[in-house]
Amino acid sequence: MDQFSYIANADTAVISDLYESYQQDPNSVDASWQNFFKGFDFYTSWSGEASSNGVGSASVDASMIQKEMSVISLIKAFRSRGHLLSKTNPVRERKDRRPRLDLKDYALSEADLDTVFQAGSFLGIGPASLRKIVESLYKIYAGSIGFEYSYIRESDVKEWLRNKIEKEALAFNPSIDEKKQILQKLNEAVVFENFLGTKYLGQKRFGLEGGESTIPALDAIINTAADLGVKEAMIGMAHRGRLNVLANIMHKSYAAIFDGFEGNIPDQIHGDGDVKYHLGYSSKHITPAGSEISLKLAPNPSHLEAVNPVVEGFCRASADAHYDGDYDKVLPILIHGDAAVAGQGIVYEVTQMAKLRGYETGGTIHFVINNQVGFTTDFEDARSAIYCTDVAKIIDAPVFHVNGDDPEAVVFVSKIAAEFRQQFNRDVFIDMVCYRRNGHNESDEPRFTQPTLYSNITNHPNPREIYTQKLITRGDIDAQLASQMDSEFKAELQARLDQVKQKIRPEYVPLKLDNKWAELRFAGTEDFEKSPKTGISKETIDKIAAALTKLPAGFHALKQIEKVLADRKVFFQNGQLNWATAEALAYGSLLLEGKMVRVSGQDVQRGTFSHRHAVLHDAETNESYTSLNFIEEGQEQIQIYNSLLSEYGVLGFEFGYSLANPEALVIWEAQFGDFSNGAQTMIDQFIASCESKWGTMNALVMQLPHGYEGQGPEHSNARPERYLQLAAEDNMVVANLTTPANIFHALRRQLAWEFRKPLIIMSPKSLFRHPKVVSPIEEFIDGSFQEIYGDTYADAKKVKKVLLCSGKVYFDLLEKQQKDNRTDVAIIRIEQLHPFPTSQVNAELAKYPKAKVYWVQEEPENMGYWSFVTREFGFKSFEGVIARKKSASPATGFLKVHNEEQAILVDRAFA
Repeated sequence: MDQFSYIANADTAVISDLYESYQQDPNSVDASWQNFFKGFDFYTSWSGEASSNGVGSASVDASMIQKEMSVISLIKAFRSRGHLLSKTNPVRERKDRRPRLDLKDYALSEADLDTVFQAGSFLGIGPASLRKIVESLYKIYAGSIGFEYSYIRESDVKEWLRNKIEKEALAFNPSIDEKKQILQKLNEAVVFENFLGTKYLGQKRFGLEGGESTIPALDAIINTAADLGVKEAMIGMAHRGRLNVLANIMHKSYAAIFDGFEGNIPDQIHGDGDVKYHLGYSSKHITPAGSEISLKLAPNPSHLEAVNPVVEGFCRASADAHYDGDYDKVLPILIHGDAAVAGQGIVYEVTQMAKLRGYETGGTIHFVINNQVGFTTDFEDARSAIYCTDVAKIIDAPVFHVNGDDPEAVVFVSKIAAEFRQQFNRDVFIDMVCYRRNGHNESDEPRFTQPTLYSNITNHPNPREIYTQKLITRGDIDAQLASQMDSEFKAELQARLDQVKQKIRPEYVPLKLDNKWAELRFAGTEDFEKSPKTGISKETIDKIAAALTKLPAGFHALKQIEKVLADRKVFFQNGQLNWATAEALAYGSLLLEGKMVRVSGQDVQRGTFSHRHAVLHDAETNESYTSLNFIEEGQEQIQIYNSLLSEYGVLGFEFGYSLANPEALVIWEAQFGDFSNGAQTMIDQFIASCESKWGTMNALVMQLPHGYEGQGPEHSNARPERYLQLAAEDNMVVANLTTPANIFHALRRQLAWEFRKPLIIMSPKSLFRHPKVVSPIEEFIDGSFQEIYGDTYADAKKVKKVLLCSGKVYFDLLEKQQKDNRTDVAIIRIEQLHPFPTSQVNAELAKYPKAKVYWVQEEPENMGYWSFVTREFGFKSFEGVIARKKSASPATGFLKVHNEEQAILVDRAFA
């Protein structure tokens, strides 16, 4: 009936027209209207008999139709706004949101309660009294569950939800075994928290007390999804309830969890480690029906929702690699807090990805543990929206608000959510309204800020107690069985704890990543002394060149594109490749080796500086053509996607993708380098520190356009100093490259190493078209990555000054050196800044034993590389630094000033 939703005020003329259409062809109207008119035909045949006995049927019919339509309007209103009446809050009365769902709002009264209305057909209960209709509406839409779905625009999706909700909500009655399963999971959740709280009094664990129904909910989601064909699920969550999820969903041994509380340090650990409530885990789960599913819990820092895009990217990579892009097989589950899901912008970014070709994962199940407080902040101060889940509406995702004290209702919506996701491959949100029995952590005092709320919570029974009593009262189980289940679980926990105290430390179980990761090893310092060979054959180059320089028959190219292809052909023919061609050659060679290549970011298909042109568009049809996908039959296909206008979310997604697949070259390119500022949380908490904290390697590449060319403060500086400040313990590679051969080898080296490291590249802008930025084709065949380039122009015997530099400024210095014939000044380019190539730099400097050494950079002195280089190479090695003056802003906004500054800087270097 949704297509006729404009009939809100029961226009009888419209109904008459609709009825006439029905009489001519019943299928021309919505199924709900068909049911209604069938009942109406029956009614009119009955009222016709009444008319023959003297009853005036015309006035009765008109009046009755008006009332029927009032009842229909009431039903529609409950579907739309019934959630505003639902009893979802277990510890306080909900606010009056004025839902307008009283009888008087629809020209109905108590006098109509016993009148039978055909409108009951709209609810699936057939002709029924208004009393029964209202009772059904309250049970379905205003009980322990509040359903939000009326805003969904696809009629088939809305109809599926409506039928599912209205038919199953009235009939839902779990079997005895299902009730025992719910109680079992509640037992595990409640007793686990009670036990830890008793044995480890005062230790932080960010317990789940008050939200224990999370455990049966996750159990139901995973079991239902697995039985519907899901093979892998990955959970992303913050710290609240994480230990409980690890124990009772992920099947991590209690002994291993207790070990963290005992303060034992694992034997097998790489790096500095992390606190127990940030760790990830992998396991297998078998459902009661016998279906197997692989589970992963992603490690996560305290930045709450930061893990969301990582989970999405990981699931996308798993589906691509294991199931040929069948997203039905891999399920992302994101567990949110109410304050975080409403307040953190990353949630919006990730939600906006849900239906995008480059980022879709077949639908995410979002589960909100809504404890109504964010640390100490009341929800009234934490959001403007009525619900914390209102972000769901931007993608027409349904939301199920549910009372956490009603575990059967929680399980009911959890099953519907899993079924909905598998049916439509769309996101769905569950908002479980519950409470937090303690403060933000176990040593916090919540009464300081929420005294009245916590006076309600103090004596409020937990969900297990409420459910056990409900089952006993209904006669579903007896009190003895409930007590027995409780005692058995406590005994098992005590036994596990005793075992921990008896042993020095249990065997450490490291994170289980994909089997391909097991073939790799962690890097040692010696691995960075010299790069491996990464060249390719001339035959391979020719294959890729042929693909990059031709178009399919019938393709209408713009003249500019024809020139791009012609230029590519000239580069290959002359044996001198520019930057864009070298980059494409790297991608093509990896694709031919069966490796995955994925590139994303804003405008990456063309390239911000119109240099890449990886995806071409027909000038007449707009059909796209990707040359790299047509090198040879059976090759791997490149994935290159223009992203949404997001840095934080997209970078996190690509990090997750790379985390899943060590044989994929995954690249995120910023439109301009400093745009990565918006993704700083991802850089700090994941990219720079993941190996040290969690023992997980990652080969993500970040390409950050950088260089001083007079484009102003926001388009000049990728902030290399920030990455270099984070650089330590060989955690990532930071480079500023100046040759096409080096970008080629740097990208190939990412997958040639026997380990994986993130690669941060200060990539060029103007250098894309610089006449000197070309590399001979021989360097792509026999070469490898060059950490530094020595001087080939200066006369070593005459050199009195050595200029060490990195990046674009080299070409400014080179121009001055050659223009003035300064053979007494040598210029050494450092291409890889971290790990710093100390031995190679020393070898070059040894050629000039009497020369004075200066560091030259075009960045201000307080930015760029100077601080890092002196820390790594030693301050005493240098006479000084030649740079722009210290500055709060990265660059001037005036081109004339920029040119003057650059000229002065170069002159100083040769003074």
